[in-house]
Amino acid sequence: PTGTPPPTTPPAPTATITRTPTPEPTETPGPTKTPKPTKTPTLTRTPTPLPTSTNTPTPVPPTSTNTPVPPTSTNTPVPPAATNTPVPPTSTNTPVGSVVIAAVGDIACSPSSTSYNSGLGTSTECHQKATSDILGSLPLSAVITLGDNQYESGALADYQVSYQNSWGAYIGITKPAPGNHEYGTSGAAGYFDYFGAAAGTRGLGYYSYNLGNWHLISLNSNCALGGCEVGSTQYNWLVADLAVNTAPCTLAYWHHPRFSSGSHGNNLFMGDMWTKLYDANADLILSGHDHQYERFGPQDPNTNADLVRGIRQFVAGTGGKSLYNFNLIKPNSQVRDKSAYGVLKLTLHSNSYDWQFVPEAGKTFTDSGSQACH
Repeated sequence: PTGTPPPTTPPAPTATITRTPTPEPTETPGPTKTPKPTKTPTLTRTPTPLPTSTNTPTPVPPTSTNTPVPPTSTNTPVPPAATNTPVPPTSTNTPVGSVVIAAVGDIACSPSSTSYNSGLGTSTECHQKATSDILGSLPLSAVITLGDNQYESGALADYQVSYQNSWGAYIGITKPAPGNHEYGTSGAAGYFDYFGAAAGTRGLGYYSYNLGNWHLISLNSNCALGGCEVGSTQYNWLVADLAVNTAPCTLAYWHHPRFSSGSHGNNLFMGDMWTKLYDANADLILSGHDHQYERFGPQDPNTNADLVRGIRQFVAGTGGKSLYNFNLIKPNSQVRDKSAYGVLKLTLHSNSYDWQFVPEAGKTFTDSGSQACH
């Protein structure tokens, strides 16, 4: 749909990146919403190279205080067959009081894939080992997976081979979200068996926790299960969770992006969740599903640029399975790349955050910047 373009707002500074984007068609933004005048975020986007320090500090455990969800099932999770020992992170001089997380979705190929190649993949697919190798260079407090963690159906046997021999080294600090491929196994049984209590209440797949000064919320965007619309069980849980949240900064994540310029495009069914998070002054939303990297500028639920209260969204479906092309470019899309697998590194400060896309070895695309919390 088209409409009267929104009033001119100060353009958000763009990130300094190392690739020349190809102009693509743009979509007309929706109705204008007048932003509430408060502070203007300060953006600095100086690409930071992948850390190479050889210092080996003790990994910083996440300070997690999970918010209760409805009563748990009596099913007992089957623990994963661990075969890897976590690689100690190297120092990157993270400021005191800050925490570092890595986030990405669409990760591990099926061991039966013709591109699996004993876990090493090919030149174009199954790069889960290459992206997991990035994690060893980061001083991580948590790893966030954005769904479709294990292809093709999220079976436990596949998790215990492909995912375990790559990203499984970090299962002790992983806070997952389920994707649609997890439900290729009835009830996402392999997902809940593999991640156990870290995946939240079995059968629900949503939960929250605190990390530093941040409140993080993992939601289940497979909405046919717990609902995502106003009045649904999951929506009501989110309302209650946000009502008691006192953290100065809030980050939410799930699999299907509300906004995306990728082949899957926008997912309208996450609109009510997005609106509720916007009303609660959330700062960041992360998703996967479309297999590429895309950064959006802060915006309101109607795609109007909003530098005062807008939520910044990242699509990071670059975990290793495959890469997609872009389709119709959506309003407020600021940076896009379909050339590199990699992870989104976020440094969560007491009242702000830094982002950096860290590519796999041999690739040069990156994107970085900083933003204050609302």
